[in-house]
Amino acid sequence: MLGENLYQRRRSVPVKVGSVTIGGDAPIVVQSMTNTDTADADATVRQIQQLAAAGSELVRVTVNNEAAASQVGIIRERLDDLGCRVPIIGDFHYNGHQLLTKFPDCAAALAKYRINPGNVGFGRKKDTQFQTMIEKAIEYNKPVRIGVNWGSLDQELLTQMMDDNAKSDNPHDAEDVMREALIVSALSSAARAEEIGLPHDHIVLSCKVSGVQKLITVYRDLAGRCDYPLHLGLTEAGMGSKGIVASTAAMAVLLQEGIGDTIRVSLTPEPGGDRSREVIVAQEMLQTMGLRSFTPLVTACPGCGRTTSTVFQELANNIQAYIRSQMPIWREKYNGVENMTLAVMGCVVNGPGESKHADIGISLPGTGEAPSAPVFIDGKKVMTLRGENIAEEFREIVDDYVKSRYAERETA
Repeated sequence: MLGENLYQRRRSVPVKVGSVTIGGDAPIVVQSMTNTDTADADATVRQIQQLAAAGSELVRVTVNNEAAASQVGIIRERLDDLGCRVPIIGDFHYNGHQLLTKFPDCAAALAKYRINPGNVGFGRKKDTQFQTMIEKAIEYNKPVRIGVNWGSLDQELLTQMMDDNAKSDNPHDAEDVMREALIVSALSSAARAEEIGLPHDHIVLSCKVSGVQKLITVYRDLAGRCDYPLHLGLTEAGMGSKGIVASTAAMAVLLQEGIGDTIRVSLTPEPGGDRSREVIVAQEMLQTMGLRSFTPLVTACPGCGRTTSTVFQELANNIQAYIRSQMPIWREKYNGVENMTLAVMGCVVNGPGESKHADIGISLPGTGEAPSAPVFIDGKKVMTLRGENIAEEFREIVDDYVKSRYAERETA
């Protein structure tokens, strides 16, 4: 039926991660990960603050050695002192059982543990080391993400499944066996964690790969075989536009099918690049799909021969940057401001119409048009801006609209 909304969220058990809920009826959660040395508490605190300010609702940190583990409690304390309450997740590989045992402050400060079954241990030690980490999660009442990765799949399990497949009368393709091994590793590890005593509602699963079609296939299968909340993301999306496109192409398909309770866009940052870009991409993915609202987005035309001036491009960029800079303040002060829509258009062809469809819109003059910029608020033309201060005047209009349209939040 035309206009029918086909989106229906997969049912999953809600898991509490500090103050944030993953799964159930909770909104899809955006998370990210630091790339600082966790042993450098100052740098890690700064980056966690930046990620949280950008909108990351969970932040993961590497806990790879004693120096890092010794700083996690300090990092948590400093963040609390700064009023940054974002839950921190600890990412463990190889030695997590030792670090969680030796550093109780670390175990207590983290809101969730991430365990990779392929890297938890090898040979006879694997089961005991996995059990130790689960027992620590139980002791400190922490949820766990059992995160399986294509690049670090449990080789014992994969070898056994490949051998069994080779003996089968109807063997499957090797890639199909690897995909099944990912899912079996996640589900069997979750089952073992519950046998040890971890509650069902303390488990999140992920099965990450780097290929778009592979990710879609794996998660469709995984989603049909459990009710654990699922963490979505390509394990290595790549850099720049490639990483953005790959992440969106994979996750948008799954999200539209109702699969996915928390997402991370794993972008490779450019040298000196802003780590929080991956947060913005994740937010914009969810918002443009209509699944969540985070910040007002600006509609702007792409430009053509009618818009040889760069004024509308500069204004669109100016306004989008201004809104992002104001959102940490607006989010705390005003209810619903994240749903506001704006349009910055470049000529008379679509400018007035698009501007009327937005809460606030401005139609700048194209090449040869009169040097005036009509402003529309709630579908009605309210004024015309002229001169060299259009950007500043338009920002003031946006500020006034926010103050008058959105109710202030009650303060305790």
